[in-house]
Amino acid sequence: MSDSAQSLRDFKPKHDFFIGIDSDGCVFDSMEIKHKECFTPMFVKHHKLQAVSKYAREVWDFVNLYSKTRGANRFPALVRALNLLRERSEVKARKVNVPSYPALEDWIKRESKLGNATLAAEVDGGNEDLSHIKIWSDAINEQVSDIVHGVPPFPLLQDTLDKSLNRADMMVISQTPCDALEREWAEHDISKYVEIIAGQEMGTKTEHLKYSAVNKYDSNKILMIGDAPGDHKAAKDNEVLFYPIIPGNEEHSWERLYTEALDRFFAGTYEGAYEEKLFSEFDNSLPEKPNW
Repeated sequence: MSDSAQSLRDFKPKHDFFIGIDSDGCVFDSMEIKHKECFTPMFVKHHKLQAVSKYAREVWDFVNLYSKTRGANRFPALVRALNLLRERSEVKARKVNVPSYPALEDWIKRESKLGNATLAAEVDGGNEDLSHIKIWSDAINEQVSDIVHGVPPFPLLQDTLDKSLNRADMMVISQTPCDALEREWAEHDISKYVEIIAGQEMGTKTEHLKYSAVNKYDSNKILMIGDAPGDHKAAKDNEVLFYPIIPGNEEHSWERLYTEALDRFFAGTYEGAYEEKLFSEFDNSLPEKPNW
């Protein structure tokens, strides 16, 4: 298999600043529709959770929307959701068998580019224990392609891109499959603003930033914009800056970025107390543990 991340390594700066931007839940208000209408039904259907569908839905939404694992890659998210569901008292009382997938957990440990292409290669290479996971993942992609259309970017997103265009190189950094990202950014005519659209096939968000930006720009001139703790982790793993789009307060977050934070970033006054204040607000917006 060719190295899908090579385009990130080969990328050469055109400006002094770099901005990485997450997509689902950050640029587009698409997290709710994708998970509640696409991911959750396939979670129930393909893992035979019909008998506890109410609790399965609660668990999936908590893991992927309303907790500190919001925005995680679908494969580790599946493992966490099944583990949480298995421990719920309501599920134990009903004596429902919640499946576990040791082969999936092993693959997650071995593979950094957790996407459909690497999963297909693993199955084609003889790992039949992952064939069911591929069926589930393919079904999600079909649902997303069928259902998720006409979801516009948040207000001031395009204004922010326009404001940054002649000062920063911009790139999509996401764990959504590349084909979905390319379709959604093209649908709203905003792909023209970014140099590369990097999805799950190109590695983790930490790897996206490392390959495309680290050691190519000054660290205080690299900004990751995202709505999930994984976006913050990717930034801090690479010792660069992070701007939070706060779940439930996205429009205000974009307004603050456009009117205030972006100017600070370009002026060199973003790092330090200002960034820490924003992160504290973001960190308090998502719980780590469920309340059930």
